[in-house]
Amino acid sequence: MEWFADNGWLAWVGLALILGAIEAASVDFFFLMLAGGSLAGAVAAALGAGLAAQVVVAVAVALVLVLAVRPLVKRRFTIAPDTTIGAGAYIGRAALVTETVTTTSGLVKLAGETWTARTGAGQPAIPAGQEVRVVSIEGATAVVADAAERREGF
Repeated sequence: MEWFADNGWLAWVGLALILGAIEAASVDFFFLMLAGGSLAGAVAAALGAGLAAQVVVAVAVALVLVLAVRPLVKRRFTIAPDTTIGAGAYIGRAALVTETVTTTSGLVKLAGETWTARTGAGQPAIPAGQEVRVVSIEGATAVVADAAERREGF
C-alpha cells in the first residue's frame, strides 16, 4: 500500500486507460472526457497534492470537459444525415400529375417513376397535367403541393 501512496499518479493513469478503453467501445466522447479528468488527477498526484485535492482536480477538469469540450467535439464528429440519396432526395423536386391528386389518392411522375401521391390536409385537388412540388415522402407516397402555390408562398 505504501507504493500506491508514493505513486498515486499511476492509479489515475490506470483509471484513464480503463476509461479510454470504454470510450473506444462507446464512441460517445463522454468517457474520453472522464479520462481527461483522470489524467488531471494524475498530474495533481505527481505534483504532490493530497488525495482530496487530486479528486477535486479530477472532478473539476472532467466537468469542464464534459460541459464545454464534449459538445464541440460531438458537433465536429457527428455526421449529418445524407438526404441526397433515397426518398429524402425527392423532397422539393418537381413532379407531373398523371392522375388527379386529392388528399387521399393520386399519381405523379417523379424522377421518371410513377409514385402514389396525395395533397396535404385541407388542400384542393390537383388535376392531371399540372406541375407539383414534393413536400414530403411518407412511406411510398409523395405528399405534394401545387408548384404555383409554393412559389407564391416564398
